[in-house]
Amino acid sequence: MQRAGVEGQTNEKQNIKQMKKSLQGSFLIITLFAAIASMVACKNNTGSFALPTVDVSPVVTGLTSTTITVYGRSTSANIITENGICFSSTNKVPTISDIKKADTLGARWDINFTALVPGQTYYFRAYATNETGTGYSDVLTITMPANDASPVGTVTTFAGSTTGANGYADGTGTATLFDGPQNISYNAQNSLLYVSDTYNNAIRTITTAGTVATLNVSAVGYVNGALNQASFYGPRGISFDATGNAYVADLGNNVIRKISTGGIVSTLAGNTIAGYVNGDAAKAEFLNPTATAVDGSGNVYVADRTNNLIRKITSAGVVSRFAGYEAPTGYSQVSVPGYIDGDAASAYFNNPVALATDAAGNIYVADNKNKAIRKITPTGTVSTYAGGLNYPKIIGSPTGITLDAQGNMFIVDSNGRILEITNQKVLYVIAGANATGFQNGVGAAARFANPQSIAVDSQGNLYVADYNNNVIRKITVKVQ
Repeated sequence: MQRAGVEGQTNEKQNIKQMKKSLQGSFLIITLFAAIASMVACKNNTGSFALPTVDVSPVVTGLTSTTITVYGRSTSANIITENGICFSSTNKVPTISDIKKADTLGARWDINFTALVPGQTYYFRAYATNETGTGYSDVLTITMPANDASPVGTVTTFAGSTTGANGYADGTGTATLFDGPQNISYNAQNSLLYVSDTYNNAIRTITTAGTVATLNVSAVGYVNGALNQASFYGPRGISFDATGNAYVADLGNNVIRKISTGGIVSTLAGNTIAGYVNGDAAKAEFLNPTATAVDGSGNVYVADRTNNLIRKITSAGVVSRFAGYEAPTGYSQVSVPGYIDGDAASAYFNNPVALATDAAGNIYVADNKNKAIRKITPTGTVSTYAGGLNYPKIIGSPTGITLDAQGNMFIVDSNGRILEITNQKVLYVIAGANATGFQNGVGAAARFANPQSIAVDSQGNLYVADYNNNVIRKITVKVQ
């Protein structure tokens, strides 16, 4: 019996050992499968099993008859082994089997092409490659110009002191004085330039011959009525409807004012309370509105800067959010700056400061902190027209924007450059550089000091509110 008991204990111990081995083996197998699953999940999360997603900037720079710079970027979190731009003059959908130029690995890249053929049409695509294969952007089609001619601006001092002195004086040309001119706009109905003269708290006009007059100057306040008796608080962006009525973003009062052609000031929308409320114009609230624009139907659009929204005021006096993310109830609207394209409700802006419209009813926004020009269709779809955080070198820090009759766009980069994006989406620096100063001259030789706004007259001349130099500059653009 003892032997049987001992043998029973021995068998039990062996069974326990065998069970432990079996469990350990099962655990190891489970652990191995878990590790493999984790690796697969990790790869799936990083997207390395998927083709990279890529886009190409619709705006190009450095264009001559034989050279061009094209910009691309990866829009996914894939592990990239190569990226660059491929192109062809015969294949309208080029691949890396055509001609390609690779760049150093990064989230974005720009490629300079040389020795291209004048007059030849080329097809470009950005690409990125990973272990799965190569992903491509849309096709960018560019026809090279026949020669190296490009637009260049000649800069002069149109109005204000040649020394940059601040002050207040009407008159003609350089005999006049301004103090921090922030906005300039052109009224095609009376051929006058309107200037928001910040520290003089004044709205001034300038003829195209350079004669400066004051429409309104007052102590800071909020009074409607006859123009010469009304008061504003830091007037900013001004735009005009088809009959010449002016719409002023009265920043300090958080309202939008109207100046009729008969010289009467009224409040179009807002009630001086800083905030965010839509609906009836008299109850609506804005927060530091900086610019206005008017469409062909008489609707007024507002760059509601600190709310990071584009607002719409109908001709019936109803205020709504036109584009931009609306914060949920209970959250401050000022807490939602960002950079997202998409439909009107999901798009984000960050410090929108200037507006322009085109003949098709699109709205263009100088989205300052996003370093972008954004485009909003009449239905509210938002896209990036140029620049953006993905291509920050292209636009710089935009503070002003206007379009000429041909659809060419002119942009103020407050870092000191005046840019043109042609209607073919080619960008040129027509005046200035990333430097501060007060210098007239041609192209890159000119210097500005924190330029803020730009206007174009019926003859195609440009005018810039050169804020820190306390002057209005004139730019004559010629192709040379």
